[in-house]
Amino acid sequence: MRKVVVVFCMCFCAAAVLQAQAIKGGTMYVAAKSIDLKSSTGFFASSRGKLQYGAAVMVLQINGKWAEVRSSAGSPVSGWTATANLSAKRVIASGGGATGATANEVALAGKGFNQEIENAYKSDSHLNYADVDITEAQNVSQQELYDFIVEGRLSLGNQ
Repeated sequence: MRKVVVVFCMCFCAAAVLQAQAIKGGTMYVAAKSIDLKSSTGFFASSRGKLQYGAAVMVLQINGKWAEVRSSAGSPVSGWTATANLSAKRVIASGGGATGATANEVALAGKGFNQEIENAYKSDSHLNYADVDITEAQNVSQQELYDFIVEGRLSLGNQ
């Protein structure tokens, strides 16, 4: 029982630290390949603009797992994104190649995925790793996804 309480406390503290990183008025950085800034916290909310990996943003407010942010560079754009798309640590996008990792590789590494883990997956003869690459290459617009949900009479969940 004591172990359960200790694990629970550790998880609670980790969640508090992550939430504290996204503080109103603080600067954070885009930690995903690209993000759409939404007009509200709904998944299908209209897009106000797009930011690329490494872009600096100012946190305007936090609402649960969502943060309203404003971009710092170029023509400022503001909108909502999931806090999981943001990092308190400054991230620098690289062109990749022989001298550095691509923005996508760095984003995956930030989420705990690295070359060692990828090699372990590839070594499992029961997995077809090429299918992962094919799946990642597919691109479905939000409108196509929305149409699929409506046509299939699926629940839209919380918007």
